[in-house]
Amino acid sequence: MKSVEENPHNITQAEIVVGIPSYNEAECIAFPTEQADKGLSKYFKERSCVIINCDNNSPDDTRHVFMQTPTSNPKIYISTPPDVQGKGNNLRNLFAKAVELSASAVVVVDADLASVTPQWVRNLGEPLLEEFDYVAPLYVRHKYEGTIATNIAYPLTRALYGRRVRQPIGGDFGFSGKMARIFNEAADWTDDVGQFGIDIWMTTVAMRSHAPIIQSFMGKPKVQMPKGPAADLGPTFAQVVGTIFDLMCAYEEFWKGVKWSRPTAVLGFGLGEMEIPPTVEVNVQGLWEKFSMGVEARWDLYRSFMPPATFDKLQEVAGLPREAFEFPPVLWAKVLYDFACAYKKRAAPRENLIEGLVPLYHGRTLSFVVETEPMNTQQVEELIEDQCLQFEKCKPYLLERWAAH
Repeated sequence: MKSVEENPHNITQAEIVVGIPSYNEAECIAFPTEQADKGLSKYFKERSCVIINCDNNSPDDTRHVFMQTPTSNPKIYISTPPDVQGKGNNLRNLFAKAVELSASAVVVVDADLASVTPQWVRNLGEPLLEEFDYVAPLYVRHKYEGTIATNIAYPLTRALYGRRVRQPIGGDFGFSGKMARIFNEAADWTDDVGQFGIDIWMTTVAMRSHAPIIQSFMGKPKVQMPKGPAADLGPTFAQVVGTIFDLMCAYEEFWKGVKWSRPTAVLGFGLGEMEIPPTVEVNVQGLWEKFSMGVEARWDLYRSFMPPATFDKLQEVAGLPREAFEFPPVLWAKVLYDFACAYKKRAAPRENLIEGLVPLYHGRTLSFVVETEPMNTQQVEELIEDQCLQFEKCKPYLLERWAAH
């Protein structure tokens, strides 16, 4: 995969690696580079460290800005070939380089982060020098931020693989040298994993590998460009959901034997003051229109693979007026499970199935927004936990439907 490497200090070994994946981040990359350097110098000064920009051959000045940013720790620039893009492909280069460097710990932070601090490097890196192999982030988030994780990635991975990792697609992670080797040698790499499917893939592979996992409380909100739940999903939704469904097919013998989930420890929660995350505005009318118009055009698709009871209940929900709209979590769990089974069977072209899931996701998100509008953060988290429990309780439905396919 690696096409270009710039290693001016000829680094051949490093205990701690901070990786910064990027594409056209010349305006942003200096800040996370500086913060990573401060974190390494403050918390890991007794260890050999390196900062690696794993890039997609950015046509802007990303490479130059990164290499020219003053740091105490050495830097390496790696790029994919000119025709290869995607965050996952950047991290694939990072996995290989971490193995080559015999790294003990690898920390990944996004290149466009405005909120990263030196403490993030410590929080994601320190557990890897103890008994943990994978560190997932736990951010302070607005209740309407990250609805793909809240309503799909978290409840599905929890019910399937039996581990409660609240933000499995958080974007910033830590993993050990052992996990770098597992990632580097994994055979289930797909085009979606090479793009934005990479985060859920890493979390799932770690669960499937029985890796010791911990969540690390980051203290500060993750500040990028906040988008409301009704905003254009772009390719992210299809790549994340497609990866989840692909891994369900690949790991079915594993998850079919998992009955209930267990908690995952949290490092650092409750230490210091928490900052309030940026407000996320929700276009409720936009969610309603995307749901109602989207399902109206796809009833034949849904009818083709859903059992009558689930299909009829979905039609009932679609017939509700907006002011009384509710998409129950039990129905949402069954709908997601039906889509996964249809994906496995190829009951329709897989891209059509995932496109058909989008309006239903907007409907479930609308219901979530309406129900949580008067709630504080703690109450919302309790609601999310209850939704996850409904997914676990509905798992026999998935097993029955999966076996029928």
